Amino acid sequence: MPTPKPSIDKFHFLKLIKQLQHPDSKMKALKELDLLAVKNERNRKYMVEAGVPKAMLSFIVNCFKEDCVSGLEEALSVLFLIRIPSAEAKLLPKQNDQIIKSLIWVLGCEFNTQVMVKSHAVSALKSIIETASSVVLERLEPKFFEMIVGVLKQCTTRITQQGINSALHVLLDACPWGRNRLMMVESGAVSALIELELGSPEKRTTELILGILFHLCSCADGRAEFLRHKGGIAVVTKRIMRVSPAADDRAVLILSLISRFSATSWVVHEMLEVGTVTKLCMLLQLDCATYLKEKTMEILRSHSDDWLKFPCIDKTVLTRYIK
Repeated sequence: MPTPKPSIDKFHFLKLIKQLQHPDSKMKALKELDLLAVKNERNRKYMVEAGVPKAMLSFIVNCFKEDCVSGLEEALSVLFLIRIPSAEAKLLPKQNDQIIKSLIWVLGCEFNTQVMVKSHAVSALKSIIETASSVVLERLEPKFFEMIVGVLKQCTTRITQQGINSALHVLLDACPWGRNRLMMVESGAVSALIELELGSPEKRTTELILGILFHLCSCADGRAEFLRHKGGIAVVTKRIMRVSPAADDRAVLILSLISRFSATSWVVHEMLEVGTVTKLCMLLQLDCATYLKEKTMEILRSHSDDWLKFPCIDKTVLTRYIK
């Protein structure tokens, strides 16, 4: 009879964590952790209980400090498979700055499995940012946004769809702070988001993109960048009534900001040319939220005198909603 293999339990993973401290055994330990994480949910549960997520983050930080990429692929794969529990992420406030800097550093490194490593790094970054304190989010640096936006600009070759959504979540979580919005605009986020949306992504991606654009258009620099892109108004208009109520909400609010604060004669004409006026009139015929109808009518009323001058507009329909 063959000798039965000892069962894998929490203590087995504690031993592997200890092996990470020794240069001779760390790669073997990392590869075993990766294989066991892939194997089943039971292993992943024991790994969380043993503190593997924190150990992987510490390993990544050490790689950053030593400028060494050996083992990063395995460590990030393990983190992606077992996830970083929100309760555990909240226990790392003193280390958040170093973890964030380390993950941003990973995004600038080169790997053989480029797409997966970048995607796993952004996924880990999302878990850290969504539980980070306001103090941490207020201290984010320009390079942070440059790297995230850089990944989005090269999303077709650099990152998976899940990774794209994680990167968008990171930007959205950072949006409430005006300083962060300004750094996003300066890093080219507005153009990158519009280009990404022009590719007709999945529903959740569109909702995230429109959510970020709404925040960025709340500042003058963001609106200027939005209007500098020739496809901005058109793509936002096109998404109304084609994606979800959440997308309708963000799209109308973006158009409201543009209409209220940046309505040059060119903008007013563009909104007519790309069908914004027609789309807003159609939206009013649907059973949408009261506040959204009020915002829509506010946009239509604010420039109705200009739009009624154009022969292509259906004056009967427009006047019905501006009375």
